Amino acid sequence: MSATTMDLPAQTAMRRNVRLLFICQALMNSAVVGQATMGALIGYSLAENKALATLPMALQMLATMTASIPAGMVFARLGRRPGFILGAAGSLLGSLVFAFGVWQASFPLYCLGAIPAGMGFGIAQHYRFAAAEVASPDYRPRAISLVMAGGVIAAALGPELVKHTRDLFAPALFLGTYLILALMPLACMALLTQIALPPAPPRATVATPVMEIVARPAFLTAALTGAVAYGTMNLLMTSTPLEMMLCGFGISASATVIQAHAISMYAPGFVTGRLIARFGTRPVIVAGVVLNAICVCLALLGKDFMHFTLALAALGVGWNFMFTGATTLLAEAHTPAERVRAQTANDFIVFGTVACTAFGSGLLHAASGWNLLNILILPALGLALIRIMRRPVRFAA
Repeated sequence: MSATTMDLPAQTAMRRNVRLLFICQALMNSAVVGQATMGALIGYSLAENKALATLPMALQMLATMTASIPAGMVFARLGRRPGFILGAAGSLLGSLVFAFGVWQASFPLYCLGAIPAGMGFGIAQHYRFAAAEVASPDYRPRAISLVMAGGVIAAALGPELVKHTRDLFAPALFLGTYLILALMPLACMALLTQIALPPAPPRATVATPVMEIVARPAFLTAALTGAVAYGTMNLLMTSTPLEMMLCGFGISASATVIQAHAISMYAPGFVTGRLIARFGTRPVIVAGVVLNAICVCLALLGKDFMHFTLALAALGVGWNFMFTGATTLLAEAHTPAERVRAQTANDFIVFGTVACTAFGSGLLHAASGWNLLNILILPALGLALIRIMRRPVRFAA
């Protein structure tokens, strides 16, 4: 049923659910954006080996990848609401453990907080899938992109919280920030009680093997595009605060750049769905690849504040176009009964890639420097471009 053929109360209910999912995504992403702003800096200050500065982010992304499996089981058996509440609880626990690690000035404790925080973030990634499920087919691209646009609020809020709360409990820098971020998942839990979410999907008599789903050309295109989009973005974003610190910039300057980057990641969500509906998924993804290549060019041109800001802004918009397009493609790669298995496999691949880039970011930055780090994302972008230019095969149920 299309949105235009739905009766008015059904349309109103659908759009209300999408708006509430938008707010939940914003709340959950606030902690992640804040962590991206300060995580590498805290890791650098606490770790004896400075090459391990991005280890907490790597562990967080590894936990995000691992979360896809238990999240899939909860979503399949109990439905979306219990799964999302579990994710919010993980985010809450992560913020509190991060705070304790900062208070104790303990790098191992700080790294420990990345595990529940990553689990919460991994489960929160399914808000975009929930948006696709509550929306009519013709409204689906807009619903996905609008819910992802919830990150705009997080982009504005996360870095600002870092700027204004980092000294709240001085000399324990950022302790107050983590305590404030712990409030976000609590608010999310309250909102989840007000959203009409789909029940657990019907059980298939014979479950489709995961490898059969993964082998479909439509799935491979979606998963590769999503992995390249998120992996290359994370590789550069994680190291940017470190590079800026080495260039003499303070915490506020790097927080402003990460804020501009995060806004660029999520603000296009208000229009990306319309662009996909009008021009198709492939052209939007190709535009994202081009923007990420422009990011590399800008980063190689110089290391002043404007170069960092413009490069990370281009990277953010490029990520949005590629990742929203990949999510739209994924919706065409499975049947309703297979949706949780397909989504779980996709996020395992995507965030496994992100975990590798988060850890590799610190090592590559320490060993090879900023310029080579940027150049290394070009082959991955080329691979995604080749794959997407081959006409994706839509799975026919």
